[in-house]
Amino acid sequence: MKLLGTMKNVDGILNIGGVSICELKEKYGTPLYVYDLEFMETKIKDIFNTFKSKKFKTTIVYASKAYLSKGMCQVVEKNGLDIDAVSAGELYVIKSSGFPMKRVHMHGNNKSVEELEICVENGIGSIILDNQFEVEKLANICEKFGKQMDVMLRLNIGIDAHTHEYIKTSKHSSKFGESIFDEDIEKIIKKIVGFKNINFLGFHCHIGSQIFDEHAFCEGIETMIKFTKRISDSLDIKIPEINIGGGFGVRYTEEDTDVELKSMMKKIINCLETKMLENKLTVDKVSIEPGRSIVAQAGSTLYTVGGQKKTYGGEKYIFIDGGMTDNIRPALYQAKYESIVANKLNESKKEIVTIAGKCCESGDVISKNTKLGKVDDEDLILVSCTGAYGHSMSSNYNKALKPAVVFVKNGKSYLISKRETFEDLIKNDLMFNEKI
Repeated sequence: MKLLGTMKNVDGILNIGGVSICELKEKYGTPLYVYDLEFMETKIKDIFNTFKSKKFKTTIVYASKAYLSKGMCQVVEKNGLDIDAVSAGELYVIKSSGFPMKRVHMHGNNKSVEELEICVENGIGSIILDNQFEVEKLANICEKFGKQMDVMLRLNIGIDAHTHEYIKTSKHSSKFGESIFDEDIEKIIKKIVGFKNINFLGFHCHIGSQIFDEHAFCEGIETMIKFTKRISDSLDIKIPEINIGGGFGVRYTEEDTDVELKSMMKKIINCLETKMLENKLTVDKVSIEPGRSIVAQAGSTLYTVGGQKKTYGGEKYIFIDGGMTDNIRPALYQAKYESIVANKLNESKKEIVTIAGKCCESGDVISKNTKLGKVDDEDLILVSCTGAYGHSMSSNYNKALKPAVVFVKNGKSYLISKRETFEDLIKNDLMFNEKI
């Protein structure tokens, strides 16, 4: 496994942010989500400093579904990024952190009346309308509160990004957005523009996740710019903004490409400027929505080995104290991860093993047929690159307790989310008031 960010080998013990993983285990227990705060801030700065143009303003919107907590909101706010949300719960967390609501942008393909009312009441930055049935719903809410709301329309631009089937978002059959090939698309836009309490900003698109080739983004950009120009001319309106989404790829294993974010950002800016010039289109602002690319590699999950087993069929299992409840992605997406015995970094002997969790599911496997150093009970296994979607998609399946989250930097650790307790598991449960 490649040591990333501030990870260092100190006498065979892994240190992250100047803190020993043995110290983290003793202080917080395992499983434990560990975020390298300095590495995360470096990723943010790499994007912030290179996604810039002299032709238009640029905005970076953190895609909070990758990982969201009040502590993460503080990091995003401190570094000058906007943030997005897709539910009332995410809006609540963001507001609770003190994040400026004017820098919040609301997504979702089926926003409830309650969610739209929260957006309007709190004066968020913009709502990305996913479909035409949201338009009148939002207009009525704006009228009710006597407020105006800035909106963008999410488009399905028909770009088939080469990624996992579940994370493609711009196929013709996708549930997201209104298709640019729909014969009624101009009518939908006219309808939005026609409401006095809705201020139409422009278009949004997102072609998928884990995209390593900038050519897919450039194809999407060209399509967006041509469509924006067409609508601007046809309806005789100024369209001040476009948002090209996120989905920038991240290296999980040696099989993946190692994306150089700064280089990719520069190429995307160049593509935007070139295609706007070719199509004689000017816009005031362009936004992107990185999430995974900011937090994935900054986060790792620390586990304790509970036991080992070699099956009659020859499979060598290493059993850890977590599993699919803290990282569902291997079961859901067949995602692959790299791992190390974090308290034995100098161990040279390697063997092929499968790291399995403790859930009552055969599919509860974090890493299959992976090379790992010699393992003993109570050793510490660190699985890298789990900062995106691990905590966000965690569950209480088998009544597992969700792990704590810590940030580490400059020799200090900061508890960001407490480990759940048994009391947390039953806090919403009620007993019958009469005999069954």
